Parts: sequence; C-alpha cells; structure tokens
Amino acid sequence: MASLSRQAPDELIFGRMASELVAELPERISTRVLENAERLGAEPALVDGEIRWSYAELGREIRAAADWLDSLSIRPGDRIMAVSENGRALVTLLLAASERDAWVAIVNSRLSAREVDAIRDNCQPRRVFYTSEASPDAEAHGERHGAAVHASPSLGRLRISPLAEVEPEPVEAGANQVAAMIYTSGTTGTPKGVMLTHGGILYIASLSGGMRHLCQGERVYGVLPMSHVFGLSSVCMGSLYNGACLYSVPRFDAPAMLAALEHERITVLQGVPAMFARTLEFLRREERALVAPALRYISAGGSPLDGDLKGRVQALFGLTLHNGYGLTEASPTISQTRIEDRFDSNTVGRVLPLLEYRLVPLGESGEDEPDYAGAGELWVRGPNVMKGYFRQPTATRACLTEDGWLNTGDIARLDEDGQLYIVGRSKELIIRSGFNIYPPDVEAVINEHPDVTLSAVVGRQVEGDEEVVAFVQCEPGATLSETELREFIAPRLAPYKRPTRLILMESLPATASGKILKGRLRDMVGREGMA
Repeated sequence: MASLSRQAPDELIFGRMASELVAELPERISTRVLENAERLGAEPALVDGEIRWSYAELGREIRAAADWLDSLSIRPGDRIMAVSENGRALVTLLLAASERDAWVAIVNSRLSAREVDAIRDNCQPRRVFYTSEASPDAEAHGERHGAAVHASPSLGRLRISPLAEVEPEPVEAGANQVAAMIYTSGTTGTPKGVMLTHGGILYIASLSGGMRHLCQGERVYGVLPMSHVFGLSSVCMGSLYNGACLYSVPRFDAPAMLAALEHERITVLQGVPAMFARTLEFLRREERALVAPALRYISAGGSPLDGDLKGRVQALFGLTLHNGYGLTEASPTISQTRIEDRFDSNTVGRVLPLLEYRLVPLGESGEDEPDYAGAGELWVRGPNVMKGYFRQPTATRACLTEDGWLNTGDIARLDEDGQLYIVGRSKELIIRSGFNIYPPDVEAVINEHPDVTLSAVVGRQVEGDEEVVAFVQCEPGATLSETELREFIAPRLAPYKRPTRLILMESLPATASGKILKGRLRDMVGREGMA
C-alpha cells in the first residue's frame, strides 16, 4: 500500500484533550455507568415510556441483572443474544453482561424469521433473550422458538430460551475483550457478526459524546436502534458514559418524537437522514410548526446526507445539522463535524483524534473529475476498529489486515483543511462509457425536487457497460411523473450521469434504522422484466 498514512491530531474536546479522555477509559462499558450511579445518584439516567430511572436505580438494576445472568448459567466468554428493540431491558442486559465478561449479540426483532435464525445459527448463543414488552416482534420470535415467558418486575415481560451447550470464547484481559456483536444485514448471504470491543465502544462514547457536549442534565432522544452500532455506541453509551439522560424509544414515529421535543425538552437529537426527511414531510402535511424549546444539537448519520435535505432541516430547526461518517466495523464513527463547525458542504467532518488513516489510490479511472482528484479507498486503524467477524476468518482477512488496518470500502477525499468527503462506495461505483459515476451525486440532484422524499441510485450491468437506475420515493399525494422528473434532472446532471431508468415507488426498502437496502434494489434491477 503505497499511500501515505497519517494520524489525526490530538485536540481539545469539551475542555479536555482527547488523549486524556482515551487514557482514562475503563476496561468495561459498564464501569463508568456504575460509577455514575454512585456519583450522580438521583439524576435521571433512563426514560422508557412511563418508566423513569435515576442513575442510582439503573446501577441497582445492572447489578441485579448480572446476578440473574449468573443464575441462568451465563459464563464469561458466552454469547447471549438479545432479540429486541430499544428499551430498559436491552440497556440493562447489555451492561449486566459486561460485568460478567459475556458478549451480547443485539438483533433487531423486526428482522424476518429467516434472518433471525441465520444470526442465531452463526452466533451460537448460550441463551436468547426476547424483550417482549418493548417489542411485539420480539414476543413473536420468542413464541416461535418456544422460549419460556419470564415476567421481570423491573425489566418487563421477556422470553428466555433454554440453555444451549456451546463453547465460551476465551476471555481477554482489558478493553480488548468483546462487549457486543452487531450483525451486518447479510445482503451478500451469510450475516457477519462484527465483534466490537469494550475499548472501541468506549472510545466512541467518550470522544463522540464529548464532541456533542454530552453531560449531566442533557436529554438525548434515543430512537436509533441499539442493534445498529450508531444507536449502541454513539447514542446509548455516549449518553450514559457522560451522565446524560437517555430516552430509549423502540421505533421512530414523527408525532411521538415531536411531542418529546416539546414536552420532555429534548436537548440532543440524532437520526438517519430518512428520519429527518419524514419529520419534514409530516410537519408539512399536518401544517404544523416545530416546537423544540430546549433542542441545541442535531446530527445525521448512518447513510449519506445530501445538501438539499441538510438545508431544509437546518431552515426548520434553526440549528446546524451535524454530520459524520462511520461503519459498523469501526464502532462506528471515523469522522464527524465538530460542534462549532458551520458547513454548507457535505463534509463528514475531520477524522476523530488519534485515528490513523490513509487513502489508497484508485488509479487513473478515479480522476475523471476535478472534484475527485486525490480520491481513494479509505483505510483506518485505531482502538475503534473491530476484532473481526465472528468465526469468519476469510471474511475478516478480506477487509482487516493483521496489523489492524480496516478497509472501509468507501471512496473518500480530503480537502486542504482536513475535511473528509465520502464520494461513494467502491462496490457501488458505476462506470458508464468509461466515466465514473458516484451514486450520491445523482441522488442529491433527484432529492432536490420538491415532490421527492428519498432516492437511491444503483448500477445495472448491460452488454459491455453499466447503466444508471434510480429508485425514487415521492411525497405522499404527489403526482410527479417520470417525464417531469427527467426534465428536472436534465439541466442539473451531465448526460452520462442521467438515469437510464427512473422507478417511482411508494417507499424504498429500508432497515429499521432507515438505511436504504441498496442490495435489494440491485437484486430488483437484475431480474427479468426490469430491462
């Protein structure tokens, strides 16, 4: 790899140097939360519907749940699987397992039976916990698996599988021990369990949380699923590590979120771009004004943020919509805009302090346009990088070197100020008539149309070339035609970037966290009849 490696510099984060914050990270994700239970006592820690726990109460529940895991024969190095949506049961199980050196594979209960079963087969958990009270889907999976009902006075209704005779993993001393596994969506077939360490999650909780000025008294709206690493590390652990109050919400619902912004005086709101798009759509449809008296920080992540949506969100909220970039394999954050940043561009901010990074050149084909000069495949190394994919050494070696460098698979560029820009996925790059086409470029133009909510662009192989296919989700009630949209796009895109096909849909397929499932769209264009 001939590209030059760099390390992001140390910097001041909310009054402390990043190196100081990293030096004081504990060995377990539960340690600081239990210290906060002693230090903050009656301060609010967790809100789950009508249930409100102080830090002292959360600490007691974590310790009680750790003893409960002992009684269920959970051993150090065991995997437990939580089929769940956000709620106090999932938070408590995660932190209790941390105290016992067990790993938690967090699985979104909204996955299909086939997907859940494939993850269970790979994970080989000692027990599976289904958080029935938080999730009707979890209850259904538990019932399907014949799991026993357990009515916990504090955690609510659960189901628990019988004990499985499985081999525990070796326990490592220190922060390199695995704390959680997040499974990738598995669009390529077998789902992959990303092994995230205590140290990696804590690095994100401390630095990313510090960059948002999280501290005692802050109220964080936690609607991003903990089965998604953004929801786990940045939102949940970022809040509890720094002494803020986490509002744990199982599913996004625009009216419920708007009510919380107004009546609970939420101060920090993190989401995926689709969540913000749907909020704008709801307010416009209902002809309602936004009321968010205490909100001071908003950010988007999990999928690309286009400039049009960013501008509309900022105009509505009267706040900078912060942006960042990461992936599950990096726990997840690699870069984010700093709290004082005010950018009109689509930068994903500077690389987090102390991380090493490099751009591996793509070759001449990556230099089609001046905007992408110097673009390359982004590789990173640091404490947030995963240990690998669980029991899949071949898949691990395909993206992670023995000396710890992770190939993100994303094409990026840096400007003269060190701002990082994600150009596209190397696997999603479309090459048409010898020209490189980066799907976010095309999507950003389509999304500028006032009747468009979301779009997703994929490539389709044709004889000797590739063509551009755009899937478009329109605003409810919109009467936008394909012809009108083509007329809108034509003056805004170079001819080679214009979609060959425009497919208007009621809704684009997406994960529970709002991430568009491009693999499914590529499957659709590959079928007969789509030509």
